Amino acid sequence: MKIQSAVGQPVSRLEGKLKVTGAAKYAAEYDVPDLLYGYVVHATITKGRITRLDTGAAKALQGVVDVITHENRPEVASADLKYIDMDAPPGLVFKPLTDPEVRYNGQPVALVLAEDFETARYASGLVEVEYETQAFETCLDHNLDNAREPGKGFSTMLKPPPPKPTGNFEQAFRDSPFKVDAEFRHGSEHHNPMELFATTTVYEGDGKLTIYDKTQGTVNNQLFVANVFGLRYEDVRVLAPFVGGAFGSGLRPQYQLYLSVMAALHLKRNVRVVLSRKQMFPFPHRPQSYQRLRFAADANGSLTAMNHRAISETSQFEDYAEVVAEWSHKLYPSPNTLFEYKLVSLDLYTPMDMRAPGGATALHAIECTMDELAYEAGIDPLEFRLRNYAETDPSTGKPFTSKALRECYMRAAEQFGWKERNPEPGSMVRGNKLVGYGMATGIWDAYQFPARTEVIITGEGKMIVNSAVTDIGTGTLTVMTQVAADELGLPIEDVTFSYGDSKKPFSMFQGGSAMTASTGVAIVVAVKALKKKLLKKAKSIAGSPFDRAGNDDVAFKYGHMFLRKQPSVSVSFAEIVAANGGKPVKTTNMGAPHVLKLRKYTKSSHSAAFVEVEVDKDLKTITVTRAVSAVAAGRIVNPKTARSQIAGSMVWGISKALHEESILDENLGKYMNANLGEYHIPVHADINELEVIFADERDDLINELGVKGVGEIGLVAMPAAIANAVFHATGRRIRELPIHFDKLL
Repeated sequence: MKIQSAVGQPVSRLEGKLKVTGAAKYAAEYDVPDLLYGYVVHATITKGRITRLDTGAAKALQGVVDVITHENRPEVASADLKYIDMDAPPGLVFKPLTDPEVRYNGQPVALVLAEDFETARYASGLVEVEYETQAFETCLDHNLDNAREPGKGFSTMLKPPPPKPTGNFEQAFRDSPFKVDAEFRHGSEHHNPMELFATTTVYEGDGKLTIYDKTQGTVNNQLFVANVFGLRYEDVRVLAPFVGGAFGSGLRPQYQLYLSVMAALHLKRNVRVVLSRKQMFPFPHRPQSYQRLRFAADANGSLTAMNHRAISETSQFEDYAEVVAEWSHKLYPSPNTLFEYKLVSLDLYTPMDMRAPGGATALHAIECTMDELAYEAGIDPLEFRLRNYAETDPSTGKPFTSKALRECYMRAAEQFGWKERNPEPGSMVRGNKLVGYGMATGIWDAYQFPARTEVIITGEGKMIVNSAVTDIGTGTLTVMTQVAADELGLPIEDVTFSYGDSKKPFSMFQGGSAMTASTGVAIVVAVKALKKKLLKKAKSIAGSPFDRAGNDDVAFKYGHMFLRKQPSVSVSFAEIVAANGGKPVKTTNMGAPHVLKLRKYTKSSHSAAFVEVEVDKDLKTITVTRAVSAVAAGRIVNPKTARSQIAGSMVWGISKALHEESILDENLGKYMNANLGEYHIPVHADINELEVIFADERDDLINELGVKGVGEIGLVAMPAAIANAVFHATGRRIRELPIHFDKLL
């Protein structure tokens, strides 16, 4: 029997049936006895102070057990800590019910606890709160002059400042024959994952907790809870085997976790807190941003000058920063550059990472500016990018570990039919529709985090792989199973990947398109160690034919170890375990980035997006009729799940370009469309033909698997490609997202 290599095969989701049948349990679905339900009461002002808080009527309601506020909050939390989770930006992590100060609209001011959810929700309306209000600022545009450098006296943690200027930008820009000076504005966008934020805390006694949480990082939340509440790490267990979407919103512990744990410790009861869709709107959002780009080119179409200035919002208590201005010079070479990134502190909650944070914001502005400059120079937009193609990283001079962007351009353009494009804006018509073609480039860093995995060979000769990593719907369970199966020559059905549990070996949170590289590499390292251990155990068997064999002399297939030169000489894994006294053979190992080797290189994935839009001549409504994305992301472990990731990101790109926006009333300081009826996201009727192409990119340097992430890279180029297609169809440059039909009237 020949076992087909699992890596590279389009394996369907191993947990798919559990999800579509409803058998998969999410954070708010676990059957827990003696359960209390918490419901959050929110501030109705944007900034000020609570002057009166009356919980009497709520407490008098039958079924209500307690109402916790800043006035009676149990003294279980530690003193103010700063970096208490792995994704916390510089500043002071917000913890609700700490004091009477109101810092943003929708801030929790009370937690009602009752024997059932309906009673808790009803009682929340009986809590009376009076405030002393203060003046506030929530509009970025009104405060651009107050922009400052990030930091507040701290480093910006993993978010480097923009590159230093090169050459003489102002003079080069002034002297160049072709130039563009453009401003771009993005409003807020809010995370709206299918699964609401929820925490079920099971009080085990003696300060021990089992927590089911909607999170991207079980270990991160374990650290948060232990740090804040002064508990021993080993007494806090966080489980998240199924996560109903996250993509940044679950990187940081959300406040329902804090409130659920606080109530459970205080009342010594099991407590569940679930946020409604509306309650989620104050916090998990992409920040408002302003960008000004000034690009120039010479008579041959070569870039001569690039200035990228970006200003984004942050809260008054943390400095959330993104990588925005840096992307210009990672993509394109120019001798004269000037990059700036600043923050404005507003009376809003701290923004959070949202798929392709910083990149999706930056690439829209960069690629629209490149498109406009190509038109100024009279050069085809694709040809213009090829003339400015960088074989090495222009910002550092370092070579890329691999870069197949040129192949992405060529294959996507051919598949899309770019050569059929008439370059004249408004010249292509289909019935009553103006047709536009647009394209854009994408880039994203290829991250890898340290990770540990445990691998075990059982008495049946099968393998169990343990990791604390979560699967937010990206296919991690399936892909990790494929990697493990291949590494030990087992069929997929003989491998169990057990995950989503903080008690298992360490994993960072799932984010940054880094998990296949991080956890996958840890599996490779652990299985290599396991092979050595299996050989050592086999040598200890009396009369073993492996007595003189070295690690390179043996191979592993079909649940057996055999001599390469004598395949008929073998021993099964089950026999090795039996000879080990029936004890499973196991090992735990760390996989980590090759920091020293890779510091000489730039690690990036690349993409090219080509889009066709139709714009109704009369109504000006915009439809993306088809799109092609070509992606260079190293080795593709599972083409099926990888394509799903790219296609999903393309949908998100359509949403960002044409649909999603959080409407912030600057006079009230609150978001006005805090529901899925008014916060528009694409539906089936909005999505048409999407095609995904993977470039043949081999990367022998980046990690043991040769993989890069396939999440963010599918999103970053799409909004710009759509905006460029709208220009080609209409002749109008719209530099504010989303693009609504009224902007074309």
